[in-house]
Amino acid sequence: MFRNQYDNDVTVWSPQGRIHQIEYAMEAVKQGSATVGLKSKTHAILIALKRASSELAAHQKKIIPIDDHIGVSIAGLTADARLLSNFMRSECLNSRYAYDSPLPISRLVGAVGNKSQIPTQRYGRRPFGVGLLVAGYDDQGPHIYQTCPSANYYDCKAMAIGARSQSARTYVEKHLDKFLDCSLDDLIKHGLRALRETLPQEVELTTKNCSLGIVGKDMEFTIYDDEDVKKYLAMIEGEERSRGPPAGADQAAMETQDGDEQQPSDPQPADPAVEEQGMEH
Repeated sequence: MFRNQYDNDVTVWSPQGRIHQIEYAMEAVKQGSATVGLKSKTHAILIALKRASSELAAHQKKIIPIDDHIGVSIAGLTADARLLSNFMRSECLNSRYAYDSPLPISRLVGAVGNKSQIPTQRYGRRPFGVGLLVAGYDDQGPHIYQTCPSANYYDCKAMAIGARSQSARTYVEKHLDKFLDCSLDDLIKHGLRALRETLPQEVELTTKNCSLGIVGKDMEFTIYDDEDVKKYLAMIEGEERSRGPPAGADQAAMETQDGDEQQPSDPQPADPAVEEQGMEH
């Protein structure tokens, strides 16, 4: 992905009007393990795939509680996610202290977007290399938001980010009209099926590699890990997976998953030796 002299710093524009360091940060999100967010009329859920760095290490936590009514799942650099989640917790605490009320989800995500934008324009800084799915419930109902390293954020009906997430988004798009009227159990089953689509055929969801977060009406944000997920995995046990895309199609779709068109490459600098040779003739 080397872009020549236009990718050395985040403050350098390419002749095509692109900032390549931000695009590289968005690639980091695509390398992270997949996570899915869905919402109905009463609940919002997050389902994430956990990875272990080795057989000697525990699986990395992927869902982070923020407040009683908000939680996030991450794809990308965990250290960057930890910093952003601490910022989000501070914002929620300040709202409760100043106004004695929970912070609306849209205001919190807007604050995260503003914070993420600063390192995309300052010399010596780098964009946050993490994407977040934010699930919450406030006076407006349940919400699913997606944030990007580019400082963009989106209010979503459902979303999946991370490695091989195009397969999950394909499943979600097929069943999108069913989610609003789903019961909580049915919504969780749809989320687990979507997350399972991101796995290779020989790998299954287990209590070790799957994590679930739920928030909703009269229900605080709750995370289910390890054995707590077992009863939900049992609901989809034995079901056949939908036939995935042809080999290579998923990777190609991932490369353009954010709706970016294939743009022409930037001009390359001419070789001085070739130029001198041409001038001699």
